[in-house]
Amino acid sequence: MTAPPPPIVPHVQDSFVRQSMMRTIEATLLAAADGICVIRAPIGPGMRQQHGAGHAGLAFTLGDTAAGYAALSLLPPEREVMTAEIKINLLAPAIGDWLEARGEVIRAGRRLIVIRADVWALNGDQRKGIALMQGTMIPVDPA
Repeated sequence: MTAPPPPIVPHVQDSFVRQSMMRTIEATLLAAADGICVIRAPIGPGMRQQHGAGHAGLAFTLGDTAAGYAALSLLPPEREVMTAEIKINLLAPAIGDWLEARGEVIRAGRRLIVIRADVWALNGDQRKGIALMQGTMIPVDPA
């Protein structure tokens, strides 16, 4: 018996497929519901820095997006979110084949949503934490 796939809120899935950046980095939305979101992307040849590790920009992009979709998962379908501010602590080089980011909502208010994200490098069956992020999202009306 296989486990059911993780939940994905439909309006989060719809938003994710519209993001050209996520297509560019070949990211996959693994879960997005109840204030949690998980996204994975390969560390492709065009996503590495000069030492061969995954670029910090890739880690930031995945963490920011996972945190944003964690926030969006708690909002009604007619709302959107944008990042107001976010901080990243880089803990280790992103050595591996994939990066995975897990965003979560710490506190959801009417005007501000405080989030965090953890980013891991996946190398075979090894998983190493490479970044921690914390920030604020703001609910907005769609453009």
